[in-house]
Amino acid sequence: MTVPIIVKTKTMQSFRTELENPVVEQDIIELERIADVCDEYSTGNLHITTRQDIQIHYVSLDRTPELWTELEQSKVTLREACGNTVRNVTASPWAGIDPAEPFDVSPYAQAYFEYFLRNPIFQEIGRKFKVSFSSSERDDAFSFIHDLGFIPKLEDEQRGFKVMLGGGIGSQPRHADVMYEFLPADQIIPLGEAVLRLFDHYGERLRRNKARMKFLIKDWGLETFMEKVKLELKVLGHDRIPIATKLSEWSDLNGQAIVPQKTEDSAFENWKASNVYPQKQAGYYAVGIKVKTGDFSTETARKFSKVVQAYAADDIRLTPTQGILLRFVKGGDLYDLYQALLPLNFAKAGFESIADIVACPGTDTCNLGIASSMGLAKELERILEEEYTHLILDRELSIKISGNMNACGQLTIANIGFQGMTLKSNGLVAPATQILLGGGVLGDGQGRFADKLIKIPSKRIPQALRLILDDYYEQGQAEESFLNYYDRQGKDYFYRLLKPLSDSDNLTQNDFIDWGNHEKYEKAIGIGECAGVTVDLVATLIMEAEEKMVQAQSFLDQEQWADTVYAAYTGIINSAKALLTSTDAKMRTQEPGAELARQFFDDAQSFLTIVIQTRHAQLQH
Repeated sequence: MTVPIIVKTKTMQSFRTELENPVVEQDIIELERIADVCDEYSTGNLHITTRQDIQIHYVSLDRTPELWTELEQSKVTLREACGNTVRNVTASPWAGIDPAEPFDVSPYAQAYFEYFLRNPIFQEIGRKFKVSFSSSERDDAFSFIHDLGFIPKLEDEQRGFKVMLGGGIGSQPRHADVMYEFLPADQIIPLGEAVLRLFDHYGERLRRNKARMKFLIKDWGLETFMEKVKLELKVLGHDRIPIATKLSEWSDLNGQAIVPQKTEDSAFENWKASNVYPQKQAGYYAVGIKVKTGDFSTETARKFSKVVQAYAADDIRLTPTQGILLRFVKGGDLYDLYQALLPLNFAKAGFESIADIVACPGTDTCNLGIASSMGLAKELERILEEEYTHLILDRELSIKISGNMNACGQLTIANIGFQGMTLKSNGLVAPATQILLGGGVLGDGQGRFADKLIKIPSKRIPQALRLILDDYYEQGQAEESFLNYYDRQGKDYFYRLLKPLSDSDNLTQNDFIDWGNHEKYEKAIGIGECAGVTVDLVATLIMEAEEKMVQAQSFLDQEQWADTVYAAYTGIINSAKALLTSTDAKMRTQEPGAELARQFFDDAQSFLTIVIQTRHAQLQH
């Protein structure tokens, strides 16, 4: 059996050294280690995800412990990249260099990551929990679709964050609520812990498709949830954790304010116009690298590491658009960097433009995939590069593709989105794609979700894209954005525009073959990498209860009363759930002390013993 492995880097959005000296080559070591591991245990292909991770596919399940150990040697972890935990904390790849940022959020994202990684309290919450940090009001980390999203703010010279709560995409997208317009920076970790404790205790656990924070907020309402957060913070016993910001300082800057040279090389000039960005540090530039479908080989990774060492800072940041961002490139080195990237196929113009299409793995590697997202993405990028070269510099339009309803490709917030589906024609199943229009990021925590328009055979999507783009550029008013044009024309206008493509009565043999494939399409959905598997639920709950009691004992010995109460209470709930299909038990919200902690521990231990004895008796019969 083979499984996908998700490599979770220390700061999630980057391979970043913890050392203060910016020229130390720790990031390069991490990238090369990942390449070595991929060659040994997989196929030699690295995949960048929209969660700013690296995926390694086709790993033999029985070899994953070895793989894990090798990666840990370079401080790279797989821990909590999947599962019912706090997932990798994503952050703006522009953090620290964004001219519009109030301050660098990198150390805050790092501290958040470190606090919750391997935190014993949150190893088995009801469902995954996602957190993001944007660098500015541009909101390039999409706070409005996260369980918790943070946007940096300054108020009377004090650092803090606008906090967004309860967002999500998937088949039922929900726009996050504004939890705080301004929360001091030293309160974000205690707030996160309080929110997670509430989610752990009150979130849905029986119905997986309802087991996200957004459904709990929808059921309770923001006001009720905020009241419970205040009580939880009182139980927690601390509401401030200062965060050191030393990592955000970049020392030893030797750059000079050199304007990038102008050349007769038109390809370089296009690349410079679309992929190069001035940093807030004078004389330095960020360079975006477009990575088609997020895939690159280990051989390319090793050669790329040498290029980074020669021309950029040791800070290789992965982006939510499945690309790479290099930082602190000197203006005078841009042409040489471009020449070095050409042989790696890393010098394509159009970074984060309409021609830089985001796509989930789809049927290539995901068991939940219905359609070939990456096959379609490659075809659409080819069309854009050959037929719409004038759009390569257009950073306003976005195209995103998902191979199923989970929206891992973020199509819900795309201007133009494509979702893999199926349709039946004359008793046969053909690959189809649902078209979505009108999504986008508006900034400062605001966004909009795309409308679902129409489903058509997948092989007609290139024609649909041409219709949409041609109509926009022919009918749109001067300086009118695509979103404004979509609103002006209306959903029905675009439905009628695309309706002729939906006829499935006249499908050809080619329509039954999905993009990137040569064989007839066959729908096959299995267990996804994050979907869970069928297990002995009672045994699992008892095991979790036993683990919580071990934690509770450790907390009790250390006189950590609040954590003792929490772990022991969770042990009681897990024990009860081992006997009951559901429970209406509620968390007590008393201020913790030694007496309450010992009472909870003794009660939980006694109850667990009874549950184990009862279960043993049941199995004997």
